[in-house]
Amino acid sequence: MTTPHPGAARPRPQPDQESEFFWTSGRDGRLRFRSCTACSALIHPPQPICRHCRGHDTDVRAVSGRATLIGFTVNHRFPLPGLPAPFVVAQVAIEEDPRVRLTTNVVDCEPEDLRIGMRMEVVFEQAGDTWLPLFRPAADQPDPAPLPADDPPPEYVRGHVRRPPVTSRFEDRAVISGAGASRIGRRLMVPPLHLTVEACEKAVADAGLTLDDIDGLSTYPGGGAYGGFAEGGVTALESALGIRPVWHNGAGETFGPGGSVIAAMLAVAGGLARHVLCFRTVWEATYAELVRQGKIRLPRGNTADGWFKPFGAASPAVMLAMNAQRHMHRYGTTRETLGWIALNQRAGAAGHPDAIYRDPLTMDDYLSARPISTPFGLYDCDVPCDAATAVVVSAAETAADLPRPPVRIEAVGTQIVERPEWDQATLTHEPQVLGQAAHLWTRTDLRPPDVDVALLYDGFTFNCLSWIEALRFCAIGEARDFLDGGKNIARDGILPLNPHGGQLSHGRTHGMGLLHEAVLQLRGEAGARQVHNARTAVVSSGGLTPSGVLLLRTDR
Repeated sequence: MTTPHPGAARPRPQPDQESEFFWTSGRDGRLRFRSCTACSALIHPPQPICRHCRGHDTDVRAVSGRATLIGFTVNHRFPLPGLPAPFVVAQVAIEEDPRVRLTTNVVDCEPEDLRIGMRMEVVFEQAGDTWLPLFRPAADQPDPAPLPADDPPPEYVRGHVRRPPVTSRFEDRAVISGAGASRIGRRLMVPPLHLTVEACEKAVADAGLTLDDIDGLSTYPGGGAYGGFAEGGVTALESALGIRPVWHNGAGETFGPGGSVIAAMLAVAGGLARHVLCFRTVWEATYAELVRQGKIRLPRGNTADGWFKPFGAASPAVMLAMNAQRHMHRYGTTRETLGWIALNQRAGAAGHPDAIYRDPLTMDDYLSARPISTPFGLYDCDVPCDAATAVVVSAAETAADLPRPPVRIEAVGTQIVERPEWDQATLTHEPQVLGQAAHLWTRTDLRPPDVDVALLYDGFTFNCLSWIEALRFCAIGEARDFLDGGKNIARDGILPLNPHGGQLSHGRTHGMGLLHEAVLQLRGEAGARQVHNARTAVVSSGGLTPSGVLLLRTDR
């Protein structure tokens, strides 16, 4: 297995006041965590309060350094200084409190010899003034241990969901009145704000409005250093359009791109605005090309923030791969299960003239594709591209004046039930889908069989599988049978899934493209890929935590 490259330094952690004790514990070879003195729970990442008993009295406690291997992936695609690919990223559950997990690397063992449930022990590697806790198989190996229990378990998440506090629903006071999309492609070499304006002008015109009618702006993630994943946010677009909004919103800590739409719904439902323009732009492909050409310079240095990057977990693919592996371990899911999702999206993209990948894809193609981060291969991953998408959220009382039938919002799902930290959350599904999906069904009398078309986030195939089970289109752990053969998710199946090709084949529009397709499907404007008599659609967004989900309907 890959070990740090001689002469190269892997990324070093960036300790702060809360975490310095953890990153320097290895100086004496002892692993330490913050611990609650009242209930003895380990607290990781370090916090000033225990999330279990909410006690405030904590101290730092040394533990045995023993743990159970609960997941691992061989990362083939994302090398880092000192960590040339391939290398193993793993997660372990700490023996003294298995609710606490560490993302780490495995040493002194070949990947093919690793098994979920193995007993592990800590060893430390010095990186500057810090010590990285790595793990190796312990000399004594009892029978493999089961995966630790989730809190709450996937099957019982619904018991933690809060019912609506009032009978009136803000969803009834908002509609989606317009939708627009810019050109889409690989390396368009167009400044991202140009794409944003293009999509926004189309959305406003589609709603039968002018830019002067727009009195709100909402986006995700907003301005800031987001590389190829933003155009500058509300500030940049308002500067370009000059519309003087009475309300605006831009934030990364919301329910993905769907969060900008939900915020806009609340604004119009509360009477703060009448027409809110929601937008999302990605230009990752061009950004990467400009970095390659030296026209954009990435920050230098060998430090890494967070709890993942010092161990080479620099991509969501690496983290989500371990969740997929655990689903396979617990429920018997196979790579072919994920393959049916990839094949379905490619078949849908063939009917979309703007889709980036439209050539036929076979199961042999899928299974033989180059590995990315096991069990994910190339076709488990979405397609980086340049594109912008926009929708207009309007007050419901304006619907009679709209040129097209409005798309109504039946319900939203937003509740966080799991822990927000990726490696402390649900083990066997994408984090932050179970609670949001369960919350959705508390806000409507409709049920999963009432859904005519599903636009489910597919940054990776496993995202889709997680949403399918979370939304109860099949029971937890039954996706293998539900997806087998691909018939159930085909355009003429019981749950038509991402009929435009999704992000796996149409292109990585970061969830907003799913909403755009839902609008077209509910209007009956999707052309060759139209789902027959589509009147209800579910749309999820996310891919990172947190996420959200919307249930849409039409009166046509």
